[in-house]
Amino acid sequence: MTDGKRSWAGGRLTGLLDLEVPIVQGPFGGGLSSVALASAVSEGGGLGSYGAHLLTPDGIGGLVGELRKATARPFAVNLWVPHPDEAAVPPDRDRMARYTALLRPWFEELGLPMDQLEEPPPAPHFAEQIDALLAAGPPVISFVMGVPEARVLDEARRRGIRTVGTATTVDEALAIEAAGMDAVVASGSDAGGHRGSFLRPVNESLVGTFSLVPQVARAVSIPVIAAGGIADGRGVAAALTLGADGVQIGTGFLATDESGASALHRAALHGPDARTTVLTRAFSGRLARAIPNRFTREALAYEDRLAPYPLQYALTRPLRTAAAARGLADYVNLWSGQAAALTRPLSARAYLGELIADTGSALRRPAPGDV
Repeated sequence: MTDGKRSWAGGRLTGLLDLEVPIVQGPFGGGLSSVALASAVSEGGGLGSYGAHLLTPDGIGGLVGELRKATARPFAVNLWVPHPDEAAVPPDRDRMARYTALLRPWFEELGLPMDQLEEPPPAPHFAEQIDALLAAGPPVISFVMGVPEARVLDEARRRGIRTVGTATTVDEALAIEAAGMDAVVASGSDAGGHRGSFLRPVNESLVGTFSLVPQVARAVSIPVIAAGGIADGRGVAAALTLGADGVQIGTGFLATDESGASALHRAALHGPDARTTVLTRAFSGRLARAIPNRFTREALAYEDRLAPYPLQYALTRPLRTAAAARGLADYVNLWSGQAAALTRPLSARAYLGELIADTGSALRRPAPGDV
């Protein structure tokens, strides 16, 4: 281990997950993850991750095989725990008509046929996904949106798979620890993408990262991974100083060359518009943090009438796909955390290297007034 890493990289998280540095790449769903990104982070000594919540069970097995071929180091595969109120129950015809009518103006503006708004196919079933993932046996399984049932965690332990839960409040972190998971991500409201609150409504669970981390670190005994609004070494150093055992970085890695984000999305993350983000239901039916654009602004007036997740996400897919193909950022879900303005175009390995070096520098830097 180099001098730059020696003072801070060792600890409970690196020991638990067999890492060289306590840096986790945030998992992205919806095609934004990539094997190239996850493997680059793992090969660099961190924990690469892949968001698999939209994959079929067969696809999950194949994914784990691809990751094993790409890296001999530990990696994580992430799944969403379904909310009880988001059960895949098809809406009746009248409700479906109301949901599609709200989207009609944007479809017509892009010249998209309305028959693309017919009821989408059902999403993959979580129980089948997790069984396939357990059978594939990745080194680490991470979860967002809730706590999986006991039989899942029991089987993971039996197979030697480490498990990581995601909390947006102290109570959620306590629930994750009580369930027997190995580590918890303390995900502050600064984070990009979907909010993962599961014990209380999202608007009662918007705790900033640097308020959440020390509270979670005091409340639980398992390793704590800080997430949300961390994009450079100063943020890593601050999280460690506040009691975190490591950090999870999403937007910073989403902005790298290897991510599955489109060139349009990466350009937005590196541009001045990324200084502002918004929580919106417009694209998926579930609150998520993104760079605001025309669609999020115009849909704001209808947010309480939009289809629920995952139906809204499926209904807007043709709109998002067509807009991305035409380079129209005003209709694309530009997921972003609140520190995107600190990113710049880099490869994942170069970015990870900068994080490691800058964290060491920040931790060695004397505080103002020190002599």
